[in-house]
Amino acid sequence: MLGVAAAGGSGLTGCTADEAPRWSGPDASRAPSGSSLSITAPAADAIDVPAGTEITFTASGVAAPEVTLKDSSGRSVPGAMHPDGAGWLPEKALEFGQRYTATVTGAGDDGAALTATAAFTTMQKPDKVVSFVSFLPDDAVVGVGMPLIFRLSRAIEKEHRAAAQRRLLVRTEPAQEGIWTWYSDTELHWRPREYWQAESKIFVDVRVGGLPLGGGFFGKRDSTLQCSIGPSLTMTIDDAASPKVMKVVKDGAVVRRIPVSLGRPGMPSSSGTAVVIEKLAKTVFDTMDNPNPANRYRLDIEYAQRTTWGGEFIHAAPWSVQDQGKRNVSHGCVNVSVADAKWLFQNTLIGSPLTIKGTGRRLQRGNGWTDFDMPWDEYVKGSAIPYRPRPSAAPSGVGPSAGTPAS
Repeated sequence: MLGVAAAGGSGLTGCTADEAPRWSGPDASRAPSGSSLSITAPAADAIDVPAGTEITFTASGVAAPEVTLKDSSGRSVPGAMHPDGAGWLPEKALEFGQRYTATVTGAGDDGAALTATAAFTTMQKPDKVVSFVSFLPDDAVVGVGMPLIFRLSRAIEKEHRAAAQRRLLVRTEPAQEGIWTWYSDTELHWRPREYWQAESKIFVDVRVGGLPLGGGFFGKRDSTLQCSIGPSLTMTIDDAASPKVMKVVKDGAVVRRIPVSLGRPGMPSSSGTAVVIEKLAKTVFDTMDNPNPANRYRLDIEYAQRTTWGGEFIHAAPWSVQDQGKRNVSHGCVNVSVADAKWLFQNTLIGSPLTIKGTGRRLQRGNGWTDFDMPWDEYVKGSAIPYRPRPSAAPSGVGPSAGTPAS
């Protein structure tokens, strides 16, 4: 119920003629001009409010509304409007089982002050939680084709994916347009529209603590990620070209042309854009359990760089140097000389992209981190939030088991 405060409880006659009345109430405010302000969530005196709640409100004819949130001791809770403008988001999840008071203030179109308040109590700590875990550690330096990858400990149903996705806030320096896509029901990837700009800084603020995720589950905790992009380095191979070479471009200049041998007829290398997903200075390729005796081998390998979970690598192959640049003799891998393999190993990063074209096999989606193998118009369809072009200047474990290596 709305009321007018009067000095000494003597009614309206105590007000001076030129003083604008203040309209206020437990959850709404309306000035005589028709301006209005109200908190829509959480409701006044609500209980069992999720700790990941936002403060949402409606404001009609109100200039620059401001939100404050205080705990039961009167301490202010830091926060800001979500980048999409749909609600005010606390800087971190609220405490469980605590009472808070939200206040929204603003000026009506006639200058009168409006205030709306709502006190509420958060729920007790839940037993059923979902973890969001980054593949990348803090301070990782990765290649220009590396997607941001978060794995969830539980599948999220489609009706709850938008709510989860909008709580993973990405900020890049410099600003670059990008989007989250649901790689699966337990994995989220974020990539920029084009390859990352060299030396970019990336900040991810995961605000999922206490967020309802369906089935009685809630986000386990908030977290952050800070990482960066190294120099721009890309690798391309055209199987139809003669000689057959890998062209390595670093920071816009061709720095090396490496003779290669790709997958032989019947075992072609995959055409498409993959990225380096693992680097092994020394390893053993063991295919002795292959059902085809002709494809069984055990080899010591140097400077191996995995590009698919199915077992395709770039690696040193001294046994095929005479074929490199001329013909394809491998089991699907990119064979190069020991010297070239060592140089490449020293210059690439996890996430450095390799594009192959002209072979008899297409790279399968998900066989590695194939984010940049998808056209942008297709990639955005995996977002649970409709795509709207905008740069991310403000906040806006991984794949199937490794397969048999090919040589």
